[in-house]
Amino acid sequence: MKFLHLLSMILVLTSFLQLSLAAPGFCSSKCASRCAKAGVQDRCLKYCGICCEKCGCVPSGTYGNKHECPCYGQMKNSKGKSKCP
Repeated sequence: MKFLHLLSMILVLTSFLQLSLAAPGFCSSKCASRCAKAGVQDRCLKYCGICCEKCGCVPSGTYGNKHECPCYGQMKNSKGKSKCP
């Protein structure tokens, strides 16, 4: 019983940590790096910011690596395409 309580506490703390990492400064700096080579900067930054705020992470590099942040990689737009750059 104590183990389950400890496990649930760890999960709650982890979710708070992810939310604190997704602070606006975090997302803007990560998205600036992610969108550095994008053809349409403002659109890339907009969608990256939306995805980062929801997921609390941004994959490294300017393209790919979405396995590093599964939530980011799985978000789809209304046409079924990847929402996050």
